Amino acid sequence: MNISAIMSTYEAILHVIAEFMAYTLELIGILIIAVGSVKALILLARRFRHPKPFNIVINLGRSLALALEFKMGAEIINTVIVHDLKELATLAVVILIRALLAVIIHWEIRMERQSEGDGIDV
Repeated sequence: MNISAIMSTYEAILHVIAEFMAYTLELIGILIIAVGSVKALILLARRFRHPKPFNIVINLGRSLALALEFKMGAEIINTVIVHDLKELATLAVVILIRALLAVIIHWEIRMERQSEGDGIDV
C-alpha cells in the first residue's frame, strides 16, 4: 500500500467523522432551542396564573445563545470538509451571521438583566 492510498483512506475517515460530529452538534443545537422554547412557553403560562417576577426573555435568550454555540461549532468542523473556495466563503458568511446573532442575544440578555435590576418586569 502506497502513501497516496493511505492518505486517501485517512481523508475519507476524517470526512466521515467530521460530518458525523457536525450533524451531531447541529442536532444538539436544535434540541436546545426546542427545549428552551418549551420551557419559555411553560414559564409564560405560569406567569399568567401566578404573576411573580421572573424574566422569560433571559431564560429563552440563554437557550438560544447556547444553541448558537453548538451550531457554530458544527460550522467550524465543516471547515475541515470544504472542497473549494466558494464553499469556504459560504461557510464564513454563515459563521459570521451566527456569531453576530450570538453577540446580539448576549447583549439582549444583558439589557434584560439591567432592566430587571431597575425594577422593570418584562
